[in-house]
Amino acid sequence: KVMSNDGGFPQPPWSLAECLRRRRARIPAAMSIAYMPEPLKIVRGEGCYLFDETGRRYVDCVNNVSHLGHSHPAVLAAVTKQLAVLNTNTRYLHDNILEYADRLTATLPAPLSVCVFTCSGSEANDLALRICRTITGKTDVVVLSAAYHGNTTALIDISPYKYEGRGGRGAPPTTHKAVAPDTYRGPYKSDDPEAGRKYADAVRQCCDDASRAGRGVAAFIAESIQGCAGQVPLPPGYLQHAYRHVRTAGGLCIADEVQTGFGRVGTHFWAFETQGVVPDIVTMGKPIGNGFPLGAVVMTADIAARFSNGMEYFNTYGGNPVACAAGMAVLDAIAEDRLQENALHTGRALLAELKKLKERHPLIGDVRGLGLFVGVELVRDAKLTPADTETDDIIRMMKSKGFLISSDGPYHNVLKIKPPMCFSAGDASGLCHALDDVLTAVTSRPRL
Repeated sequence: KVMSNDGGFPQPPWSLAECLRRRRARIPAAMSIAYMPEPLKIVRGEGCYLFDETGRRYVDCVNNVSHLGHSHPAVLAAVTKQLAVLNTNTRYLHDNILEYADRLTATLPAPLSVCVFTCSGSEANDLALRICRTITGKTDVVVLSAAYHGNTTALIDISPYKYEGRGGRGAPPTTHKAVAPDTYRGPYKSDDPEAGRKYADAVRQCCDDASRAGRGVAAFIAESIQGCAGQVPLPPGYLQHAYRHVRTAGGLCIADEVQTGFGRVGTHFWAFETQGVVPDIVTMGKPIGNGFPLGAVVMTADIAARFSNGMEYFNTYGGNPVACAAGMAVLDAIAEDRLQENALHTGRALLAELKKLKERHPLIGDVRGLGLFVGVELVRDAKLTPADTETDDIIRMMKSKGFLISSDGPYHNVLKIKPPMCFSAGDASGLCHALDDVLTAVTSRPRL
């Protein structure tokens, strides 16, 4: 579908080739470009769709930042209205931050009642780490293999996805890595009712290691569904056992909801709720402002009081009136557009269709997920040899069909599907039909 050039469709001043040339001159190569060597120049977004400079429409199947959909009118109106009146820091009293804190904490279990607002999920996780180390007096952190928690120096040190990857320097001694509870690749499979407990035992061992080192555990941080590890849902009971081990060791438990929160899992507003636990701290980012820079750390009143040790925490733009207006508009739209309900029903339909594809295409080893947080792992054989090059080819070919997806996982062989929450049953059906064709094409050609 080609969009007309009127009605607000922008005309870019530079061609795609010129834009790429300028970017290479001014932006470091460490900031990657998707779909190389044939990148996209995206100039407009609306709902679940992105449009390039020619007007071609793509179905965005991977952008979980635009939670409500691109260019959502409610967020636009709220931000514009507040920006025309005032935007300043939190050292002044203002209604927006207080109303937003009330509304945000109302979505969480009762003990989680005090908020600090930041500008990103990375800032939120960095602050959560500082809080845990401050109030426990300990340094060490337990993380899961292939985890990623943000782009600050402190967070790279607790993100195996980065410190074990290209350019990484390994983990510092204060980081303890527990095996990710992956019931497809790991030692305990999905048919083992005790898999959650067994995987959590690795967290206990990490806590013991920290104690033996004389430092002790300050925190255990985990996404409520593992993202960079390959869109891996946690087995039942995992967090209950893991949190118990950490708290016994004197540490605090952080639920990283930066990617999984705000109704994306469908059955619950927060993904940690699927595990029947209450974290000590919850961190948020990405979808919280539908693309407006916003993040949050929510904690218990006791933790907040103990963190106030005399050293101020100040974030120049965190919690500003415009950001809080955006955050409230997001909460409004999730309810009014019934997006959590859509994630539940569309997500179930999507998973069902993908599982049908799995029956027809041996390249699909596993289909997993909750709501609109879905992973499709591609393997070459019963030994689970990662189909990494095939994954790259599928992503490229899906783009040519008008569907934008991406890959994740430690072997880069998992198709990740986490679209805006307005993703419809029709979008899901179109995605699966296109993927069916692409899988057929990829598996029918000879391997070199």
